[in-house]
Amino acid sequence: MSYDQQYPNESALSATAVQLNHTAIYARDRHLSAEFIAAILGLKVGAPFGPFLPVDLDNDVTLDYYEKRDEPIQSQHYAFLVPDAQFDAMIARLEAVGVTYYADPSHTEPGQINRLFGGRGAYFEDPDGHNMEIMTRPYIRP
Repeated sequence: MSYDQQYPNESALSATAVQLNHTAIYARDRHLSAEFIAAILGLKVGAPFGPFLPVDLDNDVTLDYYEKRDEPIQSQHYAFLVPDAQFDAMIARLEAVGVTYYADPSHTEPGQINRLFGGRGAYFEDPDGHNMEIMTRPYIRP
């Protein structure tokens, strides 16, 4: 028996309606990490929601910062599609707080940006070592 047969009400949404709604991001200090990414991206930190501290993105996706202090945090990658007109300001904010940005995900080209797919992009670490990316054009997939 398929999942749809077992749970018919769950399939009420069409297949095209599937969207990412939120993701939890582990942080040693949820306030520090949420404030950091919000400041770089020019966003605001929302009110706490249970154990989460949310940062709402403009496409209705929420980054829910969750404190995890008792064990190491595994670095994850988060990529943000940003308006070209705001890219320079984001780079300036990184420079203002002393965070090095890189043209590549391996962080071997400090202080440089990439020009992939006709846009601009850069990678940087957040306070917990997550590999953050800002880019002005989405990747072109085959």
